[in-house]
Amino acid sequence: MKSRSSELFHAARKRIPGGVNSPVRAFRNVKGEPFFVERAAGSKIWDVDGNEYLDYVGSWGPAILGHAPQVVVDAVIDAVKRGVSFGIPNPLEVEMAELICAWIPSIDKVRMVNSGTEATMSCIRLARGFTGRNKIIKFDGCYHGHVDALLVMSGSGALTHGQPDSAGIPQTFVDLTISLPFNDIDLVRRAFRQNKDEIAAVILEPIPANAGLYFPREDFLSLLREECKNHGALLIFDEVMTGFRVARGGAQAIYGIKPDLTALGKVIGGGLPVGAFGGHAEIMDRLSPEGPVYQAGTLSGNPLAMAAGLAQLRELDRIKAWQLLEERGAHFEAATLAALKKTKVDATFHRVGSMFCLFFASGPIFDLAGAQRSDLEKFARFFHACLEAGVYFAPSQFETGFISTAHTPEDIERTAKVVQEALEKM
Repeated sequence: MKSRSSELFHAARKRIPGGVNSPVRAFRNVKGEPFFVERAAGSKIWDVDGNEYLDYVGSWGPAILGHAPQVVVDAVIDAVKRGVSFGIPNPLEVEMAELICAWIPSIDKVRMVNSGTEATMSCIRLARGFTGRNKIIKFDGCYHGHVDALLVMSGSGALTHGQPDSAGIPQTFVDLTISLPFNDIDLVRRAFRQNKDEIAAVILEPIPANAGLYFPREDFLSLLREECKNHGALLIFDEVMTGFRVARGGAQAIYGIKPDLTALGKVIGGGLPVGAFGGHAEIMDRLSPEGPVYQAGTLSGNPLAMAAGLAQLRELDRIKAWQLLEERGAHFEAATLAALKKTKVDATFHRVGSMFCLFFASGPIFDLAGAQRSDLEKFARFFHACLEAGVYFAPSQFETGFISTAHTPEDIERTAKVVQEALEKM
């Protein structure tokens, strides 16, 4: 007898390409079929067949307070009673802008959009408009959404399916994008020398989290800051994942670096579609209607996303969530490392705050090439063993896991037991 999830997936494939509305959801990387979610609350989700899972995907990052936190639910209900969308300014947009600028010192002005892809796309257009240059430097494995100019040697779903580049992107767009290995400052310097006065911006995830999770080497970010300043290019941090997740001020607060532009998303929407980008006033003022760089969005700054995001951010601040998340993350790391030691599985565990990744590869891993050494067959076996035991990790070796404030010490201990049992089957 087929499960309800299997029936739904069969029906979906008839009407939706691949049966999913975002590629990684298809479970292709783990040679399986996705389950369909009925509801979610706190640290758990339930599928349409009644199975319960401890969730470490968290809607791919936004559910930092867990699923359906009461403070966010109440804010959305209150907002929806006053109207779903206006297409005209509302007070919540101003509140969100003021909060973002107060918490992230590199941002003087911010504009709301509807996704992380919109945010990075707009950053690139603005950087080109501000500098009068066309070329962009990005880094292998850093995923910045499905933007034509940035879908070159990318991570996330594109990497998961073995296609880091996409069909449908003109070669002329690719020619304007220089993709380099992460953490190699010498190649960045060479690129600037070979493309003198042509590079508009360097864009990167300050903590890459779309090819697994790895970290910048000491001084890499500060040296990037220096090179951009020396060559008149803008430094863009894509903090769609890390913004308000790894720290109150994002990754740039951890490393003490001020980029010229920052892309945000996920956590600032409380689970609703959202994005934002901001930076120095002189750059942001090049946007229309003040300047010549056009950008627009019918639902940008919509009251539901603003209400949800404000409620979530203020609650994070109220409960000092980043300290709690660090404690939960450290507990999770210690338990995972203990399981690896007991089972003697050759794997590498990375964590920053409440973000983590278990690579089925020996370390060190500090770039895409290192991440790609991972044994995907082992990962698939590990994933399914955990899922069958009621623990849901991301269905790809090249994605990052997320812990929420709703995950209890008991949840983590249960997860550690499942992880150890899964590793013993490797």
